[in-house]
Amino acid sequence: MDDSDEIAPAVQSILASARERGGASEQLAVDARSFENACRETTQAGQVPVIAEVKPTSPTTEGERNDDPVELAEKMVAGGATALSVLTEPAHFGGSAENLRRIRDAVDVPVLRKDFILREEQLDTVEADLILLIARFVDDLPELLTAAQERGFQVLVETHSTEEVEDAVAAGATIIGINNRDLTQLDVDLETFERVAPTVPDDVTLIAESGITTPADVTRMRTAGADALLVGSAIMDGDVRENTNRLVEASGEAQSTQTDGDNL
Repeated sequence: MDDSDEIAPAVQSILASARERGGASEQLAVDARSFENACRETTQAGQVPVIAEVKPTSPTTEGERNDDPVELAEKMVAGGATALSVLTEPAHFGGSAENLRRIRDAVDVPVLRKDFILREEQLDTVEADLILLIARFVDDLPELLTAAQERGFQVLVETHSTEEVEDAVAAGATIIGINNRDLTQLDVDLETFERVAPTVPDDVTLIAESGITTPADVTRMRTAGADALLVGSAIMDGDVRENTNRLVEASGEAQSTQTDGDNL
């Protein structure tokens, strides 16, 4: 785990909380909805696969959204979201395992558990279709990825550099995210995805994360090779159904090199 002094204080605080949180004593067995199939179906329908994020608040946004998370999730799905990302980190993002349970019961699309998961027992907190492992912060990525897969989870491994992509591929990741947000300073730069994406193998499902706010951004990320996009603040800020649909319907060159679904 990289826990150097250069990491932003907000992220260090999140990591400290994650280390203190326990998990469950009983191992989960998850019957996951296929994220890759969902992406393929969306792409074949001529739309952009978007993972819409239910995020009440975060260290990089102002204020807090207090709508019922299930209602938000249902509106995102109505807007065309291929999958949902649900924050379960409580102290800094206002999330909870209960929110995820309620949302997954209410929708029929794959649901990602978005959290800082550092130890195996933390996998067993709540059922989800996908879980997030952040390459930079996991001590033994192959071991934790395997533990998640043994429970039935699909695993999104988040990266930010070519070195982390190499680590994710070596660990056996089949779904890789490239985060445009630099966790050292929390700055966002879409060029990160464009720079790192060519190092991801063609048979990996590739997700662009952070900084995607407009249909033009969608076009840019899809053209650079993104199979799907994970979008939080740009959807949560305002009418979530309308915001989701605006990105899902981005078309033209936004249908990208992935139109035929070969990577999925």
